[in-house]
Amino acid sequence: METFLMFLKAFLVGGGICLVGQIIINFTHLTNGKLLVLFLIVGAILEGFGLYSPLIKFAGAGASVPISGFGCALVKGAVKSAHEEGIYGALKGGLAACATGISVAIVAGYFVSVLFRPRTKKK
Repeated sequence: METFLMFLKAFLVGGGICLVGQIIINFTHLTNGKLLVLFLIVGAILEGFGLYSPLIKFAGAGASVPISGFGCALVKGAVKSAHEEGIYGALKGGLAACATGISVAIVAGYFVSVLFRPRTKKK
């Protein structure tokens, strides 16, 4: 039962984040790229105020997997390194905290582009 509740919380929070994104897409003229940046910045700002980490503790992957979780990880890494190394740590800490995720995304993108024929849509 505990596992089911964990999955339910992740589904509801992750689905809620996606619902907010879909509502923004439906009622505004924001492109997908602008929405992506908006969610990343919102996650970073919420973590800056200490509000996103409790959401991750509550929902697990439902809050950490969306792009807002990436913004949270950037800020968390920058703040941690800033406390340890000062201003230089603040500049490098975010990237150091997310280096594995960024590397996996680049490698996966490369393999997908090799396996399939990337092309633009014809209008």
